[in-house]
Amino acid sequence: MSDTPERPDPERLPAIVGAAIFAADGPVRPEELADALGLEPAAVRQAIEALGADLERSDLGLCLEWIAGGVRMATGRAVAPWLRRFFRERNRTRLSTAALETLAIIAYRQPVTVAEIQAIRGKDPTAALRGLVERKLVRCLGRKKVVGHPMLYGTSREFLVHFGLNDLEDLPSIDEFEKLLYGTGLGESLGGAAEGPAETEDGDEPLAAAAAADPGDLDDGP
Repeated sequence: MSDTPERPDPERLPAIVGAAIFAADGPVRPEELADALGLEPAAVRQAIEALGADLERSDLGLCLEWIAGGVRMATGRAVAPWLRRFFRERNRTRLSTAALETLAIIAYRQPVTVAEIQAIRGKDPTAALRGLVERKLVRCLGRKKVVGHPMLYGTSREFLVHFGLNDLEDLPSIDEFEKLLYGTGLGESLGGAAEGPAETEDGDEPLAAAAAADPGDLDDGP
């Protein structure tokens, strides 16, 4: 028989929650912790707030961050310049320039087809897109209701986690995102398109309108 009590000691709850958040491989939703601990979500949220306050007072360079609907342990803003310097070289080769450009187009134009990506980049994005899908930064959202039913692509929850965003509304300006993508020159290539609608290569609806398309317009069939 387990020696673990049915419910955690309220005084130890912030420590338990903190350990779970630290050990998790991604953001943890309060509801997940509440189910596991046999508590109400409100009690877990209260513990998360207490933990966040403790981390802030400790000045250890750590904080709690709400990402993709969950919370994770993150580094504080005060140490960001030093960490950026440390990781700059390490991160630079993670994605190719083609993959970074393709990812940015998808992030700001989603849902978007391969032909629409190619119309903006001027190059075949197939190989870069395949790599982004394999890394789970991009996912298929369905098929566009036009002749041929091309696949529509958008960013994934992993994309939000990777770039520290809670949702797509947190996307920075294209120029800021360009810096985030290690200086690919994408601000220049996409800046004009971001100011207003751009026509697709085959004369379909503007990409800005496509990005706001109702999910009901998608056709998941072949």
